[in-house]
Amino acid sequence: MASGILMNIQEEVTCPICLELLTEPLSLDCGHTFCQACITGNNKESIIGQEGKRSCPVCRVSFEPGNLRPNRNVANIVQRLREVKVSPEVEQERNLCAHHGEKLQIFCEQDGKVICWLCERSQEHRGHNTFLMEEIASEYQKKLQSCLQRLKGKKQEAEDLEIKVREEMSTWKIQIENEIQNVQGKFTQLRQILDSEEMKELRKLKDELGVILKELAESENDLVQEKLLVSNLISDVERHLQGSTMELLQDANVIIKRSETLALKKPKSFPKEQRRVFRAPDLREILRVFNELTDVQRYWVQVTLNSPRSANVVISPDQRQVRYASNDQRSNVYLNDNCEVFSVLGSPVITSGRHYWEVDVSKKRAWILGVCGENIMIEPPIFGNFGNGIYPNAFSVYQPKNRNCGNSQNVYSRYQPKNGYWVIGLKHDSVYKAFESSFSGPEILTLSLSVSPHRIGIFLDYEARTVLFLNVTNHGFPIYKFSSCSFPQNIVPYFNPMNCDAPMTLCSPSC
Repeated sequence: MASGILMNIQEEVTCPICLELLTEPLSLDCGHTFCQACITGNNKESIIGQEGKRSCPVCRVSFEPGNLRPNRNVANIVQRLREVKVSPEVEQERNLCAHHGEKLQIFCEQDGKVICWLCERSQEHRGHNTFLMEEIASEYQKKLQSCLQRLKGKKQEAEDLEIKVREEMSTWKIQIENEIQNVQGKFTQLRQILDSEEMKELRKLKDELGVILKELAESENDLVQEKLLVSNLISDVERHLQGSTMELLQDANVIIKRSETLALKKPKSFPKEQRRVFRAPDLREILRVFNELTDVQRYWVQVTLNSPRSANVVISPDQRQVRYASNDQRSNVYLNDNCEVFSVLGSPVITSGRHYWEVDVSKKRAWILGVCGENIMIEPPIFGNFGNGIYPNAFSVYQPKNRNCGNSQNVYSRYQPKNGYWVIGLKHDSVYKAFESSFSGPEILTLSLSVSPHRIGIFLDYEARTVLFLNVTNHGFPIYKFSSCSFPQNIVPYFNPMNCDAPMTLCSPSC
């Protein structure tokens, strides 16, 4: 009886929000009471209407936050209730089976419940594994302790993951904000460039109009003066015709001669067909090409240069620049059987995936670059010229693979895909070549470029079997593309500075 009363009292002083005994109880005008932390924390969720009023979580009657009143009577009841100890009778009732009134002292493993001896013999639990609570308690205590440790570990893992997610969110926000600012800055620069170019074109047109109008104004003045001369001559002729016979004949020959020798000066003309007419570039195409360049630049790799095979080729200490270094005995170098090439291979070795790098060739008059098989035997050029007037045939004559300098072959037969080279080159400062293969032999293609590339991008897609060369100087417009390439297992970057002493430099993404 007493336990029932206590349970009823406990229900009356239980917070409807947290379902625990009230802590620092606050009462609303409607009479309902809540924990201070619960009702104040629930304020934001209980806002109703556009006026921002709050409502009771139980009866939904609106209230003003300022009308919350501390309920000391309820607080005292809660305090007394916490101090009350449950009587032995109530404690005993808790340990009795609700069905049979017998003591609960057996644990059913299948159902995971504590039962009495009558429950154990019932149809519901017949055949189940049962144990005395004292016998099984230590085992389940260990299991629960292990479960607790595992759950704490999961909780810690979740907290760590939560921190990582928040850090990643912050990182992404910063990165995207920076990229937004970068995009806005780039387009601002583009608009400034367009505005500047527009002003230049308008200024050219205004200057052109000024020159034309000035010339035509001078021609107009000349015509006015000539018209006046003609008018005066007409007056003289009319006066002679209207006068007497003596006046008609007097100085008639002079007037006739003046009329015959009079020649009008033709005004200067400006042919409209030969004028330079402005044609706006296709900005959509430029942006498309630029976006494609941006896409392949995501696959940027750090390429370095391996040791050269020639004493005439110098690699910088950071292995990012190669140049030809001449010496006084160059003719002997290329005429003996131990001659060396200018070629340099790069790292990393490529066996799969997409890879991109850029090379600065801005100061060079001659070069060859691209990719080749890692195990290609690099052979030297024989005595000849490429690019600077010293070796007449260096671009076209190379040693055969047997390293017999006396039995040389054309370099074009060497630089072709079927021999493991996918390269392009420059000679004579302005002639760009792509080295292809055909059924009849090497095929040399002359490339037409509207803008000379000072910086070249190389994009290798191993799985797609393509090598793409891009003119980074011209916003990334394609120079040449090798397709359906039969790559060997290992591919490496290829560089040849030729006998031009200006450097070839590997670029970094930030430069």
